[in-house]
Amino acid sequence: MKYTKSKMERLVSENPELKKRLKVLKEDMDLEKGFALKALYHSEVTDNGPYQSAYQDLDLL
Repeated sequence: MKYTKSKMERLVSENPELKKRLKVLKEDMDLEKGFALKALYHSEVTDNGPYQSAYQDLDLL
């Protein structure tokens, strides 16, 4: 599975919990949005993360 910024942005926009987590990452770790999205991807999507299937489903739309 490959990281795609546009897919991550779509996944975050469709999921309120991910929106909150992104905001926390940006504020607490002082990250720019792009880096925070990538960190969120690695923690929540890869390696059978809880949002892996939702991320993969974005390819089907």
